[in-house]
Amino acid sequence: MGAQVQFRDVTLGYDRHPAVHHLNGEVARGALVAVIGPNGAGKSTLLRGIAGVLKPLSGAINLGGLHHRDIAYLPQSADIDRSFPISVFDLVGTGLWRATGLFGGIGKAARDRILAAISAVGLNGFENRPIGTLSGGQMQRMLFARVLLQDARLIVLDEPFNAIDTKTTADLLALVKRWNGEERTVLAALHDLDMVRANFPETLLLARGPVAWGPTGEALTPDNLMVAMRMCEAFDDSAAACVTGPRSRAA
Repeated sequence: MGAQVQFRDVTLGYDRHPAVHHLNGEVARGALVAVIGPNGAGKSTLLRGIAGVLKPLSGAINLGGLHHRDIAYLPQSADIDRSFPISVFDLVGTGLWRATGLFGGIGKAARDRILAAISAVGLNGFENRPIGTLSGGQMQRMLFARVLLQDARLIVLDEPFNAIDTKTTADLLALVKRWNGEERTVLAALHDLDMVRANFPETLLLARGPVAWGPTGEALTPDNLMVAMRMCEAFDDSAAACVTGPRSRAA
């Protein structure tokens, strides 16, 4: 299958302070990977690095021939400005920017694709709604519709099921499995261990540095989870990046 994402001694952070440090390893093409860790573990930072929103402080992230514009990145819903005056239709339509350009026209074929994506996530009738009127679950459905339109080989999801109802979670999880069945590469930052164990075959357990990475049952052991908690509690935000030991998986 080959590698879709390779981490080469990657350190990511803000103002020269590391939030993720010395990460090595690779994600195979078509893999479905959960990124797990305590609050403050660096999960969102890592996904921003993959998506190109954040440049590494050191090391490199290789995307297997893809450009950052080829990645479908779903940020946390809290990062979306819900006061921005845009409709559901128009925001979902931004998923076509790679094909149409920022100021490209929307023809009938494009309109049909946008409407089909909105229908696929269960938001029929919401096309003209301002995004600020949506509930949390409706917001996530809309963001998944935009990802659908991007038709990307690499999909990066940051807490995609946070604070949404059970029905919405099940519907959106079905989309993730569909993408995996299409051999797209999917990485998702998650916090629900039961969901990860039931649906994600591979897990990266992160605590600023890598704790474990491999088959989910082997990565999410009680001992590894305790190590991750202790690493996050002990981490000094003012310190330089440090080596975390031999638990990281070599590429």
